[in-house]
Amino acid sequence: MKAFPITKWLYRVEDFILIFLLFTMISMAVLQIVLRNTIGAGIVWGDTLVRILVLWTGLVGAMAATRQNNHININIVTRYLSKKNTLLVNGITLSFTALVCLVTAWYSLAFVRMEFEFSTPAFASVPGWACQSVIPVAFLVIGLRCLGLAVTSFQRYRKSS
Repeated sequence: MKAFPITKWLYRVEDFILIFLLFTMISMAVLQIVLRNTIGAGIVWGDTLVRILVLWTGLVGAMAATRQNNHININIVTRYLSKKNTLLVNGITLSFTALVCLVTAWYSLAFVRMEFEFSTPAFASVPGWACQSVIPVAFLVIGLRCLGLAVTSFQRYRKSS
């Protein structure tokens, strides 16, 4: 799939965010270990931050994996199908995945809205909704990317007929 210049720029931003999150998560975890072993105490909210960074890293990583259809999949059935039928099965599978991700994005947005209304703190003075805001965004992006990949797969299936 050919990427437009703006898409390439967005991919770079996504990659930078992923690298930053991973670096921050590892740095905070190492800092917590060093502080506990040297002074006997760590940063009070450090473990909570690491858990939130794991969530963000996982979801941003999943977004990056769906760019070119490189996400985790089980292809037992497609091993035994022709290339043409594999395109059809992939299109159906990606359509279902897109549907599930878009529904998840919708309901996770409702969850984040509730958190916003209750304004529950996650750690320090950071609100919980800000930490959870990645969930609907990531599932929306993943759903839209899967939908685009499904359309491409169906188009390639039709052309191969």
